[in-house]
Amino acid sequence: MLTMITQQPLLAALIAMVGMALVFGAILGFAAIKFKVEGDPIVERIDALLPQTQCGQCGYPGCRPYAGAIANGDAINKCPPGGQTTVNALATLLDVPAPELDSAEGDVSDIKKVAYIREPECIGCTKCIQACPVDAILGAAKQMHTVLVSECTGCDLCVEPCPVDCIEMRPVDKTLADWKWDIPAPLDKRLAGLKSTDIIATDRVTATTGNRAA
Repeated sequence: MLTMITQQPLLAALIAMVGMALVFGAILGFAAIKFKVEGDPIVERIDALLPQTQCGQCGYPGCRPYAGAIANGDAINKCPPGGQTTVNALATLLDVPAPELDSAEGDVSDIKKVAYIREPECIGCTKCIQACPVDAILGAAKQMHTVLVSECTGCDLCVEPCPVDCIEMRPVDKTLADWKWDIPAPLDKRLAGLKSTDIIATDRVTATTGNRAA
């Protein structure tokens, strides 16, 4: 076997290259595991609470960079698509007071809105399609455009680029498919502002009233 390899330089070179590739692959694989940089778990948890619209209204290019900025001390109230609900969730996660949503970053209402294109006025310029970070707008050049309501995140980035102002943000109507009961706050949170003496006093008053009625 060795004699055959030495007599065929091309085969010897091929075997040598394969051997070197295997060695370097093993070295790189070991290095990737040994020197792996672990992500910050708090950044992962913050990012999971953000709406993933990638709209940039917070001043960062996407939700992940904003999550990293929050972990480094930036304000938690810069996400209009997430609304006050997201601000409250971030405050709970980070154990900090929940500020009001920053009105400078956009619409502060918690009413979900989606883009709506008045199709008869659309000229098919595709500028809204290019602006949409989640590909929620269908259309082609010089053809009517339409918004996929199920995909739209309400970031309103498509509104400004429209040269004929045929895009508006409309509230999403509640349907049986997405309507939910308003869940009351847990009992411990509802009683958070009460002292034990208040609860005991209330119980005593109730008991006294009941005895008198009897």
